[in-house]
Amino acid sequence: MTALPTVSSMSMLLPFTLLAPLAAMLLIVFLPKEETKTIKIIAAMGMLVSLVLSLYAFLNYQWEPGGMQYTLTIPWVPDLGVNLALGVDGLSLPMLLLTNLIGFASIYASWNIDKRVKEFFVLLLILIAGVMGTFIARDLFIFFLFYEIVVIPIYIMVIIWGSTKRVTKEYAAMKLTIYLLIGSAFLLVGMVALYLAAGANGNPTFMFDQLSARQDLYSPAFQKVAFALMIVGFGSLISMFPFHSWSPDGYAGAPTAVSMIHAGVLKKIGGYGLIRLGIYVLPVGASFWAPYIATLAVISVLYAAFIALAQKDLKYVVGYSSVSHMGYVIIAVAALNPTAATGAVGMMFAHGVMAALFFSMIGFIYEKTHTRNIADLGGLAHQMPRLAIGFMIAGMASLGLPGTVNFITEFTIFMGVINVLPVHAILGIAGIIFTAVYILRTIANVLFGPRRAEWDHLTDIRGPELVPLVIFGFVIFFAGIFPNVLLGMIDSGVTSSGLAKVLETVSQAKIGGLF
Repeated sequence: MTALPTVSSMSMLLPFTLLAPLAAMLLIVFLPKEETKTIKIIAAMGMLVSLVLSLYAFLNYQWEPGGMQYTLTIPWVPDLGVNLALGVDGLSLPMLLLTNLIGFASIYASWNIDKRVKEFFVLLLILIAGVMGTFIARDLFIFFLFYEIVVIPIYIMVIIWGSTKRVTKEYAAMKLTIYLLIGSAFLLVGMVALYLAAGANGNPTFMFDQLSARQDLYSPAFQKVAFALMIVGFGSLISMFPFHSWSPDGYAGAPTAVSMIHAGVLKKIGGYGLIRLGIYVLPVGASFWAPYIATLAVISVLYAAFIALAQKDLKYVVGYSSVSHMGYVIIAVAALNPTAATGAVGMMFAHGVMAALFFSMIGFIYEKTHTRNIADLGGLAHQMPRLAIGFMIAGMASLGLPGTVNFITEFTIFMGVINVLPVHAILGIAGIIFTAVYILRTIANVLFGPRRAEWDHLTDIRGPELVPLVIFGFVIFFAGIFPNVLLGMIDSGVTSSGLAKVLETVSQAKIGGLF
């Protein structure tokens, strides 16, 4: 019988961070459905505890020596090599903090929900915990388990609380779920193949670090095929062209909180997985497919930005914008160098904050005006100046205004990419021009212009509705003015995890054909 490991208070930090929203969810389950205010307060308190714990972990993380910290490893299915292994490093800790920032703000963005309130917040807390679990898992089986948990509440929440405009909420929910499940099917095949190859020595394991340490067991042909499976699985999740079409429809049909989490952190699982599992474990496969990934990424940047120019629905503008911005992350992943990898993780954090702020403001606009059609809006800054401030902050961050966190992370990506993939980098930079056009035009058409009398009855955001603006606005400018708080930690993760060494080795290797 395997003895349980001795655990310290610091090793329990991540389990408590994960369990806080689940504990709140269980309390809500036993409350009468009529206690709507109490339900919302409990949900907010559960996420506040999780946010405080993740912020504590972020502030107390030791850049030197770096590596995995706050670790906990408990054998779960020893015969199969499955461990309940948790931990964070400079790559995953920013994603954990991002999840809790968005999760906490999404509670307040949903404060005015009045339909089946109990069920809504139960599912929302499960969704947040599932996303959180993917970023703190150090075991591939546990990572995949949390990823699958995410799919269930998303489908139910879009079906019940979603909106029907350009597409029906039923269509959006089904399309989103099918794409996610198809992606997870490819991931499952790749995961099983990797598990069997790593266990060829008779010692099976799902641990990320051990999978990486056994690269000598993976032939070049195996790595290329396995990484191709990862591209489809994680590429569909990060909405890489041509696996992107589910994403804008999913945003449009989803309630505000789901759109915030979907764009803010769910997509980031794809980028994080490509780095953590793809490059770190299958470097030869990553090097072989990198040029093809980079080309698809450039298409994502330019095609999605061009399509965003033609959109008339606010959610579709930001939806296609998100596809375009994730293209920059994929280009950085394909560059296979430490600077670009640092920029990729930083960009995921920056985009997550910006997109969550954008969708929260769009949600408030829709809630108050009952329309997302840009042509029906105009002059809203007269009636709702605070909402206008939040909308403009998100817009300026989206187009990479200096002083915002998005600027410095995009700059880091291009500094890492330009010497490796110069043509792709130049084409990617051209996408920023499209971004500036559709963002500035949307801001002008929605917020400015003459005062329109039909909107004089609107009330500006206030009370709990201000929480997303305050949180995300602060993070966008604080991390933009003091970027080393974010990028310094990420760089320590790239270095201490061994990823930098892997990238250096791969960049010097000569990779042959597929077989």
